[in-house]
Amino acid sequence: MDETKIYARVDDLKEEVNAFADADPFTKTWDDLKAFSGLENNFKRRAARMSKVDITQQYLDNALADNMGVNGARSKEINPGTVYRNGYGLFDVITPPWNLYELANYYDTSFANHAAIDAKVENIVGLGYDFEVSKRTLLKLEASEAKTAENARRRIEKAKIELRDWLESLNDEDSFTTTMEKVFTDVQATGNGYLEVGRTIRGEIGYVGHIPSTTMRTRRLKDGYVQIIGQKVVYFRNFGAKNANPITSDPRPNEIIHFKQYSPLNTFYGVPDIMSAISSLHGDQLASQYNIDYFSNKAVPRYVVTLKGAQLSADAEDKMFRFLQTNLKGQSHRTLYIPLPGDTDQNKVEFKMEPIENGVQEASFERYRKQNRDDILIAHQVPLSKIGGGDSSAIAAALAQDRTFKEQVARPAQRTLEKMINKIIREKTDILEFKFNELTLTDEIAQSQILERYVKTQILLPDEAREILGMPQRPDGEGNSPLQMKPQDTANETANRQRDSERANNASDSPATVSGRNPKGEGRSTQ
Repeated sequence: MDETKIYARVDDLKEEVNAFADADPFTKTWDDLKAFSGLENNFKRRAARMSKVDITQQYLDNALADNMGVNGARSKEINPGTVYRNGYGLFDVITPPWNLYELANYYDTSFANHAAIDAKVENIVGLGYDFEVSKRTLLKLEASEAKTAENARRRIEKAKIELRDWLESLNDEDSFTTTMEKVFTDVQATGNGYLEVGRTIRGEIGYVGHIPSTTMRTRRLKDGYVQIIGQKVVYFRNFGAKNANPITSDPRPNEIIHFKQYSPLNTFYGVPDIMSAISSLHGDQLASQYNIDYFSNKAVPRYVVTLKGAQLSADAEDKMFRFLQTNLKGQSHRTLYIPLPGDTDQNKVEFKMEPIENGVQEASFERYRKQNRDDILIAHQVPLSKIGGGDSSAIAAALAQDRTFKEQVARPAQRTLEKMINKIIREKTDILEFKFNELTLTDEIAQSQILERYVKTQILLPDEAREILGMPQRPDGEGNSPLQMKPQDTANETANRQRDSERANNASDSPATVSGRNPKGEGRSTQ
C-alpha cells in the first residue's frame, strides 16, 4: 500500500475524530477517559501504553501487515487497523455505520417517521403479552390420563399468573410492556435495541430494563458491550455468558440482549428502515423549513428593486437595504419611505419593486411533501391508515392493508422478539412460552360469533375459547370437556342456520327472480 495514501487516511481519521468528539463520548482521547470512574487498574495501565503509540506509525504498521510474508504468503486475517487514540480503540469497540444520535433525532423531528415507528411499536409489542403452553408440554398432556391432565391444566393456569407476577416484578418503574416499547422504539429509530438483564448473588434473574441505544457500543470480539454516560464507563456481557470483565472493576457485570435490524453491510450493528428513505426525509425537512422561512417573512415574496434614471445616495440605499432585510420580518404591512432625486429633462426617475414569485406561495411543495411522507411509510411498510390518514371511502383498502401489515410486518417481528425473550423465560420454566398479543382484524361481535361456532361444533373446548379471550379456566372443571347441547338448543341452532342460509340466498338472487313490491310508478299487475 502507498504510504502517501496511508498518511492521507490518517489525516482523515483525525478530522473525523474532531468532528464527532462533541456528540460521541467514545471519540474522547485517553487524557479525558482516564478520569472516568469504574475503570479497572490493569486496563488503565494497558490503555496508557496503547495511547502513547504514534497514530501514524500504528496505522502504517496495521495497513502494511497484509503484505508481509515469505514467498508470497501473507495473513488472511481481517485487520481493520484499530487506532488506540480514542475510546473506540481503547475499549476495542466498533464504530456504528451511521451516527446514532442523528438517527435518534429523526424520530423526534420527522412527523412521518415518528408516526410510523409509533404505529409499529404499538401493534407489535404494545398490545400486551400472554403465556401459552409449549408444544412439548401439550404432547405430555394429551398422553396422560384425563384426571391427571385436568390437574396439570390447573397447575399451568396458576403458573401463568405466577410467571406474569415475576416478570412484572423485575422492574419497579416500568411494566414489561413499557420496557419492550422503549427497546423496540430504539430498534426502529436507530436499528439497535438493548435489554439489560441483572442477576442476584445466587445467579437468578432479578432485573430487566432498557438501555438507550445511542450510549451503547459493541465490542470487536463480540464478547460484550460498553456504555459511556457522563464520566462513567460500564461493561456488559452477552446474555448467559460467563467471561471476565476486561474493562471495569465490576466482578459481576450485567448482561445484554441485543435486538437489531439486520443489514448485510454490518454484522455488529443494525440499520433502521428509515435509511432507505433518508433522501425523502431530508427533502421533507427542507420543504418544511422553506415554508417556515416564508411565513417568518410575513408571507412577503422576494422582490427585485429596479431604479432607472438616477442613483440613490448612500443614506437612501442603506435605509432601503435595512428595511428589506429586517423591517419586513418584524411587522406586517410596513411603509417604506425612500427619498429620490428629482426628474430632469434628460432623466426620469423610476422606482419599482417587482415580485419574483408570482405564484401561490402558501403551503409550497404540498405534493412533494406528500410524496416524501408516502416514501417514508413505504420504507417502514406501514399503511397510511395506521397513522390516522386516509378517508372513509378507503375502508375496504385499509382492511386489506392492515391484513398485509399484520402478516408481513407485525407477526414476523413478534416471532423474532419472542425467541429472544423466551431465553429469559426458560430460566424460570420450560412449560410456558412468552407470546405477544397479535393485532386483531375482526371486531368483538365477529370474534364472539366465531368462538361460539367453534365451541358448539366441538372444534374448541370451552376453556380453550376462554384462553383466547384471556380468561382463566372454569373453576368447576367442566371447561375441559366438549359442550353438550340440549335437544332444544340443537333444534334452535339448526333453524337459525337454515334461516341465515335463506337470507343469504335471497340477497344474492337477481331482481327479476325475487317477488316484492312493484317499482315506483308501476301499478298492480292484472295478470
